[in-house]
Amino acid sequence: MLDHHLDALLQAANDRDPDRLFEHASQLYAATEHTDKATLSAVAARFGTVFDLVPPGIGARLGIVAGALAERGADPVPLAEPLVEQLTGLLEQSARFAEAWRKATGEDPPEPDDEDPAWMPSAAGRLTGLPQEEAFALADAWANLYMAHMPVLSILQLSAQVRAALPGRERLVRALTAVIEDRPDLEWLAGLLAVLEDEHLIVLHRETGRGYEVVIGGIGDNFQLHTLLADVVSGPADHGLIEGVQPDPEWVLNATDGDAEPEDGPVSGQFNLVDAYGKWIWNEGVPADIPQVDGVRVVVLDPPPYERSWSPGRRYPMMTGTIRLERILRADEAAAWMSVISPESDSQ
Repeated sequence: MLDHHLDALLQAANDRDPDRLFEHASQLYAATEHTDKATLSAVAARFGTVFDLVPPGIGARLGIVAGALAERGADPVPLAEPLVEQLTGLLEQSARFAEAWRKATGEDPPEPDDEDPAWMPSAAGRLTGLPQEEAFALADAWANLYMAHMPVLSILQLSAQVRAALPGRERLVRALTAVIEDRPDLEWLAGLLAVLEDEHLIVLHRETGRGYEVVIGGIGDNFQLHTLLADVVSGPADHGLIEGVQPDPEWVLNATDGDAEPEDGPVSGQFNLVDAYGKWIWNEGVPADIPQVDGVRVVVLDPPPYERSWSPGRRYPMMTGTIRLERILRADEAAAWMSVISPESDSQ
């Protein structure tokens, strides 16, 4: 049955028949409701081939189905290349739209209105100086950009493998950077592209002089990092760990793969996170912002200067946060690291 829907879907794409295409895409998704992950993955891999057969506007709508298949349990890896390729092309066209719009109108580019069928032809009509076909293509890209980025949000959250080896990452980042000031609705994507995977950190506890090497992945912000760091270095002092900083297990669960939007009380901070140069590591930032020393990001754990609390959970609900205590540094190693960091923290 699934092969029948896939065959019909691809045939509709070859026939350039969007009505049949969306009908079969809907039927295919409905038919996968109780499908095992292996079969879902095979369906998604074959579904990914349709993007080469359709124009970007139609592909953006089909991408929603692709993302839903991944959220249902399909392996996102085969979907990454076609979805990223499609999104990157639309981003590049959108940058040209913004430039053409400013040149033609002297104004910032408008927010697209998905509910107004007249929006796209009206926007294209204002791109004076461009051939009509090109103007429509650029307006179409601008209008479909948000939809096209949604499945990429899904696969990035769902797969550490996709995050670690995203095909076309550099081109995608360049294209996103070119439009992000005009498209704040894409900021969640920018944040996901900054997520570190299999990243080694040096963590130093200034009060005891102890040091740790930890490995992180899938951590969306420093609120989440703060909670997980406190958990991984917590334990008996005679084991080389830090006593009295153990966070509530529910906070840790919410920061890894538990409820991403729990209703229970706030998380309390155990430390003040500081970088190697004495600057505070703000919880609102992301691990990728932490500066490196000799190619390694360094986090210093200082006592909190005041009581901090924040909502439990994760910025990206489908992404599992991970942290692993790789090793406790030898005393001489920890001392060597302590000797190169700023002796005092600075809130500025």
